[in-house]
Amino acid sequence: MVTRRLLLSGLGLGAAGIAAGAAAQARRLPVVDVDLRGSIDAAAHGIRPGADDRKSQAFARLLKDAAAKNTPVFLPPGDYVVSNVTLPDNTRLTGVAGATRIVYGGGGHLFAAEGAGRIELSNLVIDGANRWLDDTVEGLVHLGGVANVTIENCEVQGSSKSAVYLERSGGRIERNRLSGAADYALYAVESRELAVTGNRVLDCGNGGILIHRWQKGRDGTIVSGNRIARILATRGGTGQYGNGINVFRADDVMISGNHVSGCAFSAIRSNAGSNVQVSGNTCLDSGETAIYSEFGFEGAVVNGNLVDGAANGIVVVNFNEGGRLASITGNVVRNLHLDGPYVHEGAGFGFGIAVEADTAVTGNTIENAAKWGLMLGWGPYMRGLVVSGNLVRSSPVGCGVTVVEEAGTALVTGNVFEETPQAAIAGFRWNERVTGDLARDGTAGHAHLTIERNRTG
Repeated sequence: MVTRRLLLSGLGLGAAGIAAGAAAQARRLPVVDVDLRGSIDAAAHGIRPGADDRKSQAFARLLKDAAAKNTPVFLPPGDYVVSNVTLPDNTRLTGVAGATRIVYGGGGHLFAAEGAGRIELSNLVIDGANRWLDDTVEGLVHLGGVANVTIENCEVQGSSKSAVYLERSGGRIERNRLSGAADYALYAVESRELAVTGNRVLDCGNGGILIHRWQKGRDGTIVSGNRIARILATRGGTGQYGNGINVFRADDVMISGNHVSGCAFSAIRSNAGSNVQVSGNTCLDSGETAIYSEFGFEGAVVNGNLVDGAANGIVVVNFNEGGRLASITGNVVRNLHLDGPYVHEGAGFGFGIAVEADTAVTGNTIENAAKWGLMLGWGPYMRGLVVSGNLVRSSPVGCGVTVVEEAGTALVTGNVFEETPQAAIAGFRWNERVTGDLARDGTAGHAHLTIERNRTG
């Protein structure tokens, strides 16, 4: 470990700085020792804080020289205005968390890299100052084909596009604060063993954490323990934007233990993602569907999540597009409303849990759904549903099930329906109710349904 005296001397503070450090010690103020062993102090190479970006070329040369020696670069506290920096392979850049600020000077891009083996950024504030970024980059930090990315304990803010953009890259995005991006906090495409953990994502224009692929295939990203809030959809749409966590065409993704609130559309939305697990998340105040698995997926596990406040709770659908095979267990879903962010031409809003094909729905608790607690199938699109051991209360209809011709089978058994004044279980042709209460009257004429041993009250 470097001593306090050596650290102050290495930062170029001289005798005055040493005296200040001694005075602080005398007052018994806490001073944190920093292990800078083996790093290059940028100040010793003429890279000092300043208000212009004339240091960009010198900064880039320093990074290149340090990378060639496999040596980290340390930036002391202050504002460093730079632009158009290409990060070389083996870049290891660090600073003092919250105090070392890299400010984009405009005129192109800030940080970019392509085809590197390793890029590490830590303990930095990276500020885009909302300045224009050119067409060569999609984010303030734009990395392509980097085998091992580490972005850790950084604050990335004020991007006119995305905060961080990764393509064909792997590694860790961990314990960062990503905020104020005009588009997305993190846009990761074609990832390779990526982990996105413990980040704070706030106040972004069109999305929080995006895990996408150009072509559907195995991805394997882990998104865990993040706190995401206030995600808008400035581009509008019907769900393409405005999601806290968004999976598109990416298979084998795990989404767990995240706290997601105030998203214009979904807290968690998976489109054509197979073998996606959504577990143990808290999803609050979603503008549309809180948790969505849709279009062209096979295999979805949605368990142990809490949903409070949304237009729809959990929706696992689109059998007509190949969406099938799911397990939905042990979720708590409550306080769902009829109003959504657009006019819905189909089923509408106000559902607790909606499913269509080859799915087990067990052990869930649904309360205060504005339309139906459970929605089983849509038109002819239903097959192989097992719905058991759920509690539905305080919803106009406890369970709506399709009775349209060619709909497949559903077993509804051992559920409890309380305070469902219109019906515990009712048959629908799309949105039109066409049966009495099937829990009371039986399923005569609807051979595709088995409804038994449900309790109503």
